[in-house]
Amino acid sequence: MEVANMDFIAILRFLLVCEDCGDLKWKLIFAGFERLFVLGKLELLDLSHNSFNSSIIPSIGVLSSLKTLNLMGINLNGSIDIGEFHNMSNLEELDLSWNHIDNIKGNGEGLKSLSKLKTLNLQGNELKRLLHLSGLDGLKHLQELYLDHSSINKIFLHNVGVMSSLRVLTLRNIGLNGSLPNHGWCELSNLQELDLSENDFNGMLPSCLENLTSIQILDLSFNQFTGNLTSSPLSNLTTLEYLILSHNHFEIPVSFISFCNHSKLKVFLGNNNRLSDHIEFQTWIPKFQLKVLSLSNCGSNNLGMKFPNFLFYQYDLRRVDLSHNSFRTFSVWLLENNTRLEIFHLINCSLLGPFLLPSYPNPYAYSIDISETHLEGPIPTNIGSIFPNLRNLNTSRNLIQGHIPTSLGDMHSLAMLDLSNNNLSGQIPKHLTIGCPLLLFFKLSNNNLSGQISHLFVNLTQLLCLYLDNNNFTGKFPDSVSISPHLKALAISNNHMSGKLPRWIGNVSYLTGISMFSNHFEGPIPVEFCKLDYLEFLDLSENNLSGSIPSCINQLSVKHVHLNRNQLSGSMTHPFYNSSSLVTLDLSDNHLNGTISSWIGNLHMLSILLLKFNNFEGEIPVQLCQLKLLSILDLSENNFSGPIPLCFLEIPFETTHEKSSLGTSGSPGMPGIPIFSMWSYVEGSKSLGEHYSMDIAYAYASINLQFLDVQQKVEFTTKHGSYAYKGNILDYMSGVDLSCNHLTGEIPLEMGNLSNIHDLNLSHNNLFGSIPSTFSQLKQIESLDLSYNRLNGKIPSQLIALDKLEVFSVAYNNLSAILAYYILTRLSFLMFTFTIPRAPKLMGQRKILERRRK
Repeated sequence: MEVANMDFIAILRFLLVCEDCGDLKWKLIFAGFERLFVLGKLELLDLSHNSFNSSIIPSIGVLSSLKTLNLMGINLNGSIDIGEFHNMSNLEELDLSWNHIDNIKGNGEGLKSLSKLKTLNLQGNELKRLLHLSGLDGLKHLQELYLDHSSINKIFLHNVGVMSSLRVLTLRNIGLNGSLPNHGWCELSNLQELDLSENDFNGMLPSCLENLTSIQILDLSFNQFTGNLTSSPLSNLTTLEYLILSHNHFEIPVSFISFCNHSKLKVFLGNNNRLSDHIEFQTWIPKFQLKVLSLSNCGSNNLGMKFPNFLFYQYDLRRVDLSHNSFRTFSVWLLENNTRLEIFHLINCSLLGPFLLPSYPNPYAYSIDISETHLEGPIPTNIGSIFPNLRNLNTSRNLIQGHIPTSLGDMHSLAMLDLSNNNLSGQIPKHLTIGCPLLLFFKLSNNNLSGQISHLFVNLTQLLCLYLDNNNFTGKFPDSVSISPHLKALAISNNHMSGKLPRWIGNVSYLTGISMFSNHFEGPIPVEFCKLDYLEFLDLSENNLSGSIPSCINQLSVKHVHLNRNQLSGSMTHPFYNSSSLVTLDLSDNHLNGTISSWIGNLHMLSILLLKFNNFEGEIPVQLCQLKLLSILDLSENNFSGPIPLCFLEIPFETTHEKSSLGTSGSPGMPGIPIFSMWSYVEGSKSLGEHYSMDIAYAYASINLQFLDVQQKVEFTTKHGSYAYKGNILDYMSGVDLSCNHLTGEIPLEMGNLSNIHDLNLSHNNLFGSIPSTFSQLKQIESLDLSYNRLNGKIPSQLIALDKLEVFSVAYNNLSAILAYYILTRLSFLMFTFTIPRAPKLMGQRKILERRRK
């Protein structure tokens, strides 16, 4: 191919989009850049997101007609001299964002040629120095400057005021701290948009802020600002349309009197500050009509707080979020007055009384969340006609009673429905599952619902998450009925379902979590479960499942498996041998047999292994010692024989947070739900809409399932009782239970190195020899059971150092009485309860000690 004989512009256009040209592509492009001067009339050049470098800048600098130049993300690095663009006298927009630039050089003389430059985007660089004062003065005609996500010296704020034409300045997350200076930047009287968010500014706002007399959009969120807004300079910025103060320490008067003169205010976000509930001495009518108001989590402790009076005069609200405050009455008048309300969130507001609806339909309502508010009574039967286009409805964790209204089926756009944790009864209306084909998230957990559900969800072909657990549902799943192929989470545990597990579940290929425990399912585990390549959580425990575990269940993705309390049988030769991500494996209370295969050592992530109450036999494999994350090991009530492996000391039994975490890595096919764009309420905010696309609040309520909404629960015997561990407590639990087997030999001295375990149970075996004195190193031990063995010798005096020990049992051994009285009396001051050995040689000492304790 001869480049000289081809049209240059056509070549360049081809190369920029070519994906299979390899290194030749870039060699030809760089060669072509030397001839850019032939593009004398080019006005727009976009080279963004390519693998160029700083060497291309001189070649670009010859394009004298260029008005827009986009060099975003092309691996520019080091120092950039804006003077290299001196021939671009017509340049209006320059984008150097998301490179590795650490310094911008330039001076007034060198920048005179860029007199038409209006927009400069430098965000996402590694700036340490940015244009000296003379350089900034050279950009005095600049209108928009974007420096977000860079590292800029605070001295910049003292000098930026010379850029007198600046209208947009964004300094988000640039590492600034301390108080805002009282000069140097407040001279920007033409500034319309200012973003100082996500820094570490503190203290009160400087009084000079009121000099920004043109400001329309101000973002101060995610800082440490303080002060009462009543005396703040914000009260004088009457041109404000958009004000975001979230995540600071401002004191916001609930009366909103600070903004009595702000006739243009449309959006106010004050989340995570503090509402001051001062008595309003006079009623005032606001000049503004808000479209967005968010004051969630503002920390008021006044349980009798009333809704602000100024809200009675708001008629154009589109989004209201007053969650996590102490408002006591349900504000149905807000729904009545604001007929175009789209989002209404009052989560955890301690409301009293029933769930009330406005008198007239609101076709604009998009999301209503009144969860955790103590509302009682029924869901109004006409809710479907009042909010016909609702996409999200959450009334969970209330005291709501009665039946699920049939009219919910009239919400044909409904995507998320959560009615969980109430006192609902009756059946799921068939009209609901037929009339809401777009449902993605459907949760009815923890109610008193009943009836058969096997045919209800055939029409919900988009469903991603289905939670029906902890109800009274009955019936079977026929093999002819299927469910949404996109389903990621299925929870129907704690019901009265029966029959066999459905084979069609293998066709739901994106399933991440399955919770079907505590039902009456029977028969074998279908081999179709092996098709679930994204499965991470599987709980089929407490059913009547039988047969062997399919050998093909060894997915790489699976993390937590609970098959306990069934009738499963057979060996463990093949299942799970390839499940290298496995964290929890609970197969207890079954009829499994054979030996533990050597591949167990390949499960390097395994933290919980529960095999109790089975028929396993043979020696405890030394490969268990390769499981460095193991923290709970229960092999009790089996037929294991031989010695305790010496290598147990290699297992640290440390705290792990993977045990209770049900986080998932996610899988394909997770669509977002467009809910809300805040910038649509701020006219003329082109810059914010383009440069802060990630900030669009509620733009996507993505149902990216991060966890199956059930708690992992593990039963472990300690302190002579069986306890269920879940949540954070499970993270900190560690123990070893080898009881009720046929283990022989001496207790290895190395067992004393298990200094992190809380429980050690070696009872009901054939162990002999003495109690290792190294047990004194078990500093975290709370329960130590060595009973029903053939131990002899003395109880080591060093055990008095175990100050966390609560239960100690060496009953039914052959221990001698020498020093026993002294040691046990000392231990009695350290333990709440303990078991005194019943061996004949110690019976006399037992009676003496019992009298002493009385």
